[in-house]
Amino acid sequence: MKIEHIAQETHNLPIEDTIHYLIRNASGRVVFSTSFGQEDQVLTHIISEAIHDVGIFTLDTGRLFEETYGVWQATEIKYKRRIKAYYPHHLELEELIEKQGINGFYNSVSNRQLCCEVRKINPLKRALSGAKVWITGLRSSQSTTRSELLRFEFDVKLGILKYNPLIDWTLDDVLSFIRLHNIPYNTLHNKGYLSIGCAPCTRAILPGEDIRAGRWWWEESKKECGLHR
Repeated sequence: MKIEHIAQETHNLPIEDTIHYLIRNASGRVVFSTSFGQEDQVLTHIISEAIHDVGIFTLDTGRLFEETYGVWQATEIKYKRRIKAYYPHHLELEELIEKQGINGFYNSVSNRQLCCEVRKINPLKRALSGAKVWITGLRSSQSTTRSELLRFEFDVKLGILKYNPLIDWTLDDVLSFIRLHNIPYNTLHNKGYLSIGCAPCTRAILPGEDIRAGRWWWEESKKECGLHR
């Protein structure tokens, strides 16, 4: 499938119909990754209510907030489905902690990147193995690093087509949808945590800060872990 053709064919279609189009034409699995953030909860609702041929998975790094596990459970109860979890390989994790210490990611950017690789990127590769389309909850206004995102992109490194259906949604659009459909959401959002990852690597943001300013706040580098490039 060529991206230009897909974009043209689905230009005015709702999210549900676009996903159905991808299922019919992808010649392989269509999957959706959730971290249980607000955007991902919107897509979990849409997929669970209208589409049954999309697998939903999450990456459990072992360092998530307790509130994240709470919304995970509430989501499974509401939509009566299991969300498949992928975990770091135990030998890789043991080697990482032996090398860095339990919180060694604070010591250098390279340490943090290796931690993200072991806990997130390598499990993601297993989750996407054999899939043709990866649906994400990315929005272009989430940060400067995502401002030039397109609705359809090809991730060369992972060899997969990415569909970003909420690309043009605002945060208000997301919140309105959650309220309208009574969708479970992470209670940390009420405390200033707009972008939520691992507990030791996430803080609440201050008024006027970038949405992702609370991620790896001790670094000056771009606020991405490597899942999305």
